[in-house]
Amino acid sequence: MDDEQYQKLKAFFPNISFTEKEESHFRSLWSIRSFSQYDLITEAGSIERYFYFVLEGVQAIYVLNEKGEKVVLGFSYSGSPSGVFDSFIGQQPSQTFLEALKPSKMLAITQTDYLSLFEKHSGFYVWGHDFFQNILFGRLSREVELLTLAAEQRYKAFMQRCPDELKVIPQKYLASYLNMKPETFSRLRRSVDY
Repeated sequence: MDDEQYQKLKAFFPNISFTEKEESHFRSLWSIRSFSQYDLITEAGSIERYFYFVLEGVQAIYVLNEKGEKVVLGFSYSGSPSGVFDSFIGQQPSQTFLEALKPSKMLAITQTDYLSLFEKHSGFYVWGHDFFQNILFGRLSREVELLTLAAEQRYKAFMQRCPDELKVIPQKYLASYLNMKPETFSRLRRSVDY
């Protein structure tokens, strides 16, 4: 990875300091993986092999409902983590799919190397606690929105907090994430200022 990519990765772990030797080792653990648009990064039934940090692109994590339709659970994008975290940590088959919605370039670390960071650097425990706490709180907040807000309110809340790169992905993914029909999403997109 080049220096600019490394600085982005390092910013994702803001409170962790390394000696020069440790930093060189940390940097060596990551590899670049690239995916074309609509590539399946992780397939349901397989075990997630990597924890990703997204350099470019947008990914969706989803399940298939009984009709075989994609039900979007979340997105990852530039500057965010990606992967199927429960499968990665537990090394159990994934129940979800992870798909590149835009051409994607990501830094990847294996589970063995990821766990070695926690063994060698106590700062990763603080980072890990904060990281998974934020994921949990985000999921709870999303569930409350889905259960309590009307479609227009969900649309407005999402569009106010989402980065620009999510606004240009196919509407059907955003509609699924917001638990609405694509026609409803399209109508709201035309009529609502956010």
